[in-house]
Amino acid sequence: MKKLMLGNAAIARGAYEAGVTVVSSYPGTPSTEITEFASKYEEIYCEWATNEKVAVEVATGAAITGARALSAMKHVGMNVAADPMFTASYTGVNGGLVIVVADDPGMHSSQNEQDSRNYAKASKLPMLEPADSGECKVFVKTAYELSERFDTPVIIRLTTRVAHSQSLVEEEARTEVGVRDYSKNIAKNVMMPAMAKGRHVFVEQRMKDIAAYAETSELNKIEYNSKKIGIITSGIAYQYAKEAAPDASFLKLGMVYPLPEKKIQEFAQNVEQVYVIEELDPFLEEFCRSIGVEVIGKEKFTLLGEYTPELIRAGMENRAPRQFEAAKVPVRPPVMCPGCPHRGIFYVLNKLNLHVSGDIGCYTLGAAAPLKAIDVCVCMGASISGLHGMEKANGRGFGKKAVAVIGDSTFMHSGITGLIDIVYNKGASTVMILDNAITGMTGHQPNPTTGYTIRGEETRRVDMELLAKAIGVERVRVVDPFDVEEVEKVVREETEADEPSVIIARRPCALLKFVDYGKPCEIDTDACKGCKMCMKIGCPAITFADGKAKIDPTQCNGCGLCMNICKFGAIKKGQ
Repeated sequence: MKKLMLGNAAIARGAYEAGVTVVSSYPGTPSTEITEFASKYEEIYCEWATNEKVAVEVATGAAITGARALSAMKHVGMNVAADPMFTASYTGVNGGLVIVVADDPGMHSSQNEQDSRNYAKASKLPMLEPADSGECKVFVKTAYELSERFDTPVIIRLTTRVAHSQSLVEEEARTEVGVRDYSKNIAKNVMMPAMAKGRHVFVEQRMKDIAAYAETSELNKIEYNSKKIGIITSGIAYQYAKEAAPDASFLKLGMVYPLPEKKIQEFAQNVEQVYVIEELDPFLEEFCRSIGVEVIGKEKFTLLGEYTPELIRAGMENRAPRQFEAAKVPVRPPVMCPGCPHRGIFYVLNKLNLHVSGDIGCYTLGAAAPLKAIDVCVCMGASISGLHGMEKANGRGFGKKAVAVIGDSTFMHSGITGLIDIVYNKGASTVMILDNAITGMTGHQPNPTTGYTIRGEETRRVDMELLAKAIGVERVRVVDPFDVEEVEKVVREETEADEPSVIIARRPCALLKFVDYGKPCEIDTDACKGCKMCMKIGCPAITFADGKAKIDPTQCNGCGLCMNICKFGAIKKGQ
């Protein structure tokens, strides 16, 4: 039976049909739904790991034991997972191991654009790249066959448009492959230098064998039409190129590493002119040039962002892309939701004019106007360790008081080690953990601080107060982020202290089902002085017109933060 599926859902379906036993991941857009969909299959053990490194280690352990395993992540998550992944390339597998990475051309939800195909080459692992949901499912099943045939983890690369677009997928029955027998093999699985040297020899031969396989594999297909133009491409770029140049001949690469040298040369010899069309880095283009195939590539097509059929068509016609007139709609920059517990924190930090070392999550939006509270944001966990560096370089951060801001899930992911570093190296930084009881930005996944698993089962909850104290932080405070006077008082006290401190701002995400603040707030126009203090919190439900504040009842959820800001009692709960 055929069904419309997201690419991410099709990856999960492929894992189910392939007989996968273990899935361990950390949520990250655009990959999150892979594990969420996988968790719907009772036959698969699924978990949210604390970070991508742990997730790949869990999956690797399962694969070495003999089970088929999968780990999914976004492109920046692969940076975190690289350590175990590179060595798993040497150990190889027992049961099949598939690592799915979702790149984000255009940076719809990411802090950088990076091309994960480079990881396949660097780690000496084969990589497949599907172009639609149907291929997502098929390629996962093929990846497990390759993994076990060649004794290797296999990477599957998606991009946002494949991960989050729908196309037809044929559902088939699950193949119960079971768990393979495990035999202790120190030379294969213990990567001390002496063993690793021997395994490196194996890895190099394995890549030659897979390259030979790539020459004849149906993953790499030639489609001959007009031989005036030939296009070498893969993934979503194939879909765009087919629309832009339907009469051209195509070499569609489903295996993007290792690449089929002879097939590329054969294709190039049979067409008059060869274009390489690929988003982000000139990965295919550089390989083509290295084997003597002259191609037209990035000199015509940008290194930046996503492609479109029009952009490709314009590049092939040697002209600038047409500019289509967009509908005239108001600019809508991303903002924290009405009732977001982070808003009160950033209001106070901005008011106190503190330097703020930020992190990855909903609270990154604290950098936007009118709050404009965040000075820097690099990567997961960097708020804490970055602040420590600022302190050691300039004394409490740029010569002024400073704090780090990090979410509960991100603190579990990679903030704990930074806090240990502060304590161990005699720092005196103040770390604010914004505990909204969920992993918010990626769509409400549980994490180790929530007390629930991916399937909603109750489990042990990490107590962040006790954790901070166990690390050696003696000053640990808990505040309600809506009580702005108390927050201001505590922040002043902790940033004055000459020792490490942790402030936990605890209030659940306003979008959680159990959060109900009652009736929306209202403005008493007679009491309103038009001072615009309420506008400083940046709540999208509050506007200002005709000298008075206004609250949109369709957006306001009655959280009451604005009531705590107003000094004239002009904001009240609706009746």
